Amino acid sequence: MVGRGRGRAGAARPARSPSPATLSSSEGKCEFEFIVVLNGDPLGIQRQPDKFTEFFAGKELAALQLREAGSGFCPWTVDVLFDGRGKIYLHTGWEKSARFHDLQAGCVLTFSYQGGEEMSVKVFDGTSCRRHYHNDDEEDDD
Repeated sequence: MVGRGRGRAGAARPARSPSPATLSSSEGKCEFEFIVVLNGDPLGIQRQPDKFTEFFAGKELAALQLREAGSGFCPWTVDVLFDGRGKIYLHTGWEKSARFHDLQAGCVLTFSYQGGEEMSVKVFDGTSCRRHYHNDDEEDDD
């Protein structure tokens, strides 16, 4: 489960035991998947699961290109912040993306890291239904 922003303003704690997907990054497959439940302020910087940080094993990213799963539309550049204590946060650019997608406490996000700086996101609202913001391509449902 995600925490209520202890530590940094608006930062959320990741799920307790996320498991990585170890699929090939070729052909659009994901290298790592995890789920985050937004509790507290969804517009604040968002802490990612510790296992996602461990996945990078010292290879710090400067930014991620977040895009809606199944849609090539509107990748959002979000700066990645490593705090030096083994934590990773989605920082600058996150608030703009969260506002555009009308994220609220209770939303569930499924992140799929494709490699490089590419990550797709699915948004489920408080009713557990997936939100579709654009015309999704059903065959490319990352």
